[in-house]
Amino acid sequence: MNRKKNLNPVFHLQNKKEDEGQLSKGMIKIARKSGCLNLSGRALASVPPKVWHINEPDKEDLDVNFAKEDKSEENEWWNQKTLSNLDLSSNVITSISTEIGCLQDLEILNLRDNALQSLPNEIGQLRKLIKINLSHNKLTKLPKAFFDLVDLRKLTMSHNQFSEMEPELNNLLMLEELDLSHNELTSIPEGIGFLVRISKLSLSHNKLKTLPDDIVNIRRLNTLDVMNNDLEQLPSQMGELRKLEFLYAQHNDIVELPVCNGCESLKEIHISNNFIKEIPPDFCQNLPQLKVLDLRDNKIEKLCSEIAYLQSIMRLDLSNNSINSLPSSLSTLSHLVSLQLDGNPIRSIRRDIIQGGTIRILKLLRDRFSQEEHADEVKSSVPTIGAENKTFPDRFQMRKARSLAISGKDLKDIPDSVFLTAQEESIDKVDLSKNKLPSFPDGLSYLEAFLSEIDMSNNCISSVPTFMSQFTRISYCNVANNSISDLPKEFGLLDTLRELNISYNKLTKIPDCVYELRSLEILLARDNKIEKIDVSATGLAAVPKLATLDLANNNIDHVPPELGLLKKILVLEIGGNKFRQPRQQILEKGTDSIMSYLRDRIPQ
Repeated sequence: MNRKKNLNPVFHLQNKKEDEGQLSKGMIKIARKSGCLNLSGRALASVPPKVWHINEPDKEDLDVNFAKEDKSEENEWWNQKTLSNLDLSSNVITSISTEIGCLQDLEILNLRDNALQSLPNEIGQLRKLIKINLSHNKLTKLPKAFFDLVDLRKLTMSHNQFSEMEPELNNLLMLEELDLSHNELTSIPEGIGFLVRISKLSLSHNKLKTLPDDIVNIRRLNTLDVMNNDLEQLPSQMGELRKLEFLYAQHNDIVELPVCNGCESLKEIHISNNFIKEIPPDFCQNLPQLKVLDLRDNKIEKLCSEIAYLQSIMRLDLSNNSINSLPSSLSTLSHLVSLQLDGNPIRSIRRDIIQGGTIRILKLLRDRFSQEEHADEVKSSVPTIGAENKTFPDRFQMRKARSLAISGKDLKDIPDSVFLTAQEESIDKVDLSKNKLPSFPDGLSYLEAFLSEIDMSNNCISSVPTFMSQFTRISYCNVANNSISDLPKEFGLLDTLRELNISYNKLTKIPDCVYELRSLEILLARDNKIEKIDVSATGLAAVPKLATLDLANNNIDHVPPELGLLKKILVLEIGGNKFRQPRQQILEKGTDSIMSYLRDRIPQ
């Protein structure tokens, strides 16, 4: 018996009517109840027009004669949720209607895996959007209005065809995750350092030859992925990225390891398949917390004995380099569980031992290490300061910790020789808290080129010296629990300062110089005698990156409603003051409620 042939193709683009049929009444009902609409993987060639007006009541919803069972409280159109989450991923959509601007309450938009070549300007009207996924499309540029989405937190644009990125990208100041991987980018616009809230940045699989110098201003950066590019070097001030934990830079043209002095959180460095020739001693000394170091397929010829400073290292991959010997100090790495050495011309260790794995290699090196008089050599080569006074750390301690820490010693003075030694070791952190110092030691001025953090809290200090303005790299300053009544105007020149703690002092107002700190993110000024909150254009409104403001327990008798317009503030503490409004019930609900309350009180 002859069977009728199926003339319909296995796959065909749906026409408009078929696309509209994918949006059933049941789906609309669920979307109105939950605020979420999922049209993923439905072979849509276009978006059903009803999607853009899904929040608008249907004609039958307004008809007083509609069925009794539809009159339940949950089905009343005025009680339904507006659309906040729209998933159109994994379709074949080629364009988005300008009517997308009707979805004013949309917070999450997923357009991943389609055939989009452009976006409409009206997408910029989705001012509540916090997450958008545009990956796996054919986009080459974004409309100008896109960069009006100032509340956007996560932006994914991987696997597109971008050859350049608009400088307006830097307007998205609230971004926390940015993925531009798998494109054709040859550069990243200067000013990306303004995106200080980014914790994860992916630029892999592009054609980048350099990274902007100000990328190190993204102080919250946790993960940086720049693998598979054409980079010849990484930024010189990598040490500014104090919260960086993961660095991926494989498959580039990098010839030197980055200077990571200050990367105190760095746990993993993946920098294989490059042209690195050595591991500098300073590199090892600055990363005592590093757990993974992948240097396979480079040009390394020798390992320095300072590799022993990597005391937390668990995995060290040196495969396919040009190393011909190993230092005995490698055996002191007690946490090392994986040491990869294949593809190196090592002659000082038999091949069968290398093939035996990490345990056998380290055992051989330990046996050799015990036969050397290494300990005596180290003692004779490490000069100390203040040998007669154990109050002060020696040079070796400074070098190992990259800091000068003399806390809780009841000191009234610190000799200049201590700071001169600290200068020689290029230390970048100073902790002189919990002493009895009457002023900033003059010797601190020797560290103006290196210092990034200073803690002078819990002393007897009444004024801050003007030479503080010369600290060109400082990002953290703590002078809490002193007797300070003002700050010098020169303090406003610290354009790298990110956190300032002036709590528990004698301030009657926020010093004017604070409003000039353009990089300031955290201001702690609780338990003073501050009487006024200045939110004018020359006051707090002039501090563009301020995210945390603590003014609790002061003498403030009025909270200006305009404070609610400073939307960058994520943490606000104002309890324990004289004002009556906002009431305690509002304060207890947290920052969002306080800010919303203040905005509502602004005169129309």
